[in-house]
Parts: sequence; C-alpha cells; structure tokens
Amino acid sequence: MFNNFLRTNKVAMWLLTVIRVYLGYQWIEAGYHKITGGFDAAGFLTGAIANSTGDHPAVQGWWAAFLEHVALPNVGLFNFLVPYGEFLVGLGLILGTFTTFAALMGFVMNAAFLFTGTVSTNAQMLILEVLVLVAAANAGKIGLDYYVMPYLRKLFHKKGDAGTQAPTPKQPLNDMKRTA
Repeated sequence: MFNNFLRTNKVAMWLLTVIRVYLGYQWIEAGYHKITGGFDAAGFLTGAIANSTGDHPAVQGWWAAFLEHVALPNVGLFNFLVPYGEFLVGLGLILGTFTTFAALMGFVMNAAFLFTGTVSTNAQMLILEVLVLVAAANAGKIGLDYYVMPYLRKLFHKKGDAGTQAPTPKQPLNDMKRTA
C-alpha cells in the first residue's frame, strides 16, 4: 500500500520532489566544497582503517581490508570520484534527471561512508534515498525526467524491433470475477 502510494500518488510526487531537491542540495554542496577546497581522502581512509581494531571497532574488518588494499593504494582515483560523484548526484537529484540512478549512487556513497565509520547525516540521507528509489519514476515526474524518460523509451523501443514490445500485463487477481 505504501509502495503504491509512493509510486503513483500525486501528493507523494510533490513530497518526493521536496525530498529529492533537499538531498540534491546536500550532495551538490558537499561535492562543490570538495572540488573547490581541495580534497584528499588519504587521512580519512587511514583513520577508518585504524578504527577497525580494538574491543568495539567502528569499521568492520572486511571493509577495512577493502579500504587498505583497494581504496588507499588508489587514493588518487577516489580523490576524483568522491567530489565529482557527489556533485553529479546532487545535480541529477536537483534537476530530476536520471533520478533513480542518482538516488542509487547517493545510496551507495552513503552506505560506503557509514561502513567507513562516519555517521553524520549519512543515515538520514540513506533513508530518504530509499524513499526516492522505491518511488522510482514518480520521484522524477516534476523534473527533467518527465521529458527525458519518454524520449529514451522511444529511442530504445523503436517500432519494428522484434522482442522490444513490453508484454501485456495480466489482469490482477482481485479484479477477476469468480466463476466457481
């Protein structure tokens, strides 16, 4: 019932737009500050790895192993991906362009930040991103997705292509007349 509300309701569409723009602002601001102010994740990653030991580690061992053996040796790549990823997620959410993908990438980054031991606003943003993800297309209807998604559907579902037609949905069980 709640899922249907998020996906189809016009009130939900407006609420999701407010949530989407709020999330977008948070992401774009964080990315912009990192891009213009300089960003180096090496200290953050080293601190997270150090927090993976002791009686009550803030970072799980498997994640610390990823940080130590993948992220830290490639810190230059992460120094690029994090700020520009944050900025692009924010831009996508504010404009309502590829909204579901932008929310998914924001979800992935928030989960990574939580795994790394940083709580801050990540948990709140994660919950709001789940709402946008569950709502799917309804979250981007008041945005550029209103124009972009039909164009992409037409582009990839050209007439005459075999097998590209969507199957006709079956009649729901609750709408069928009982004949027994």
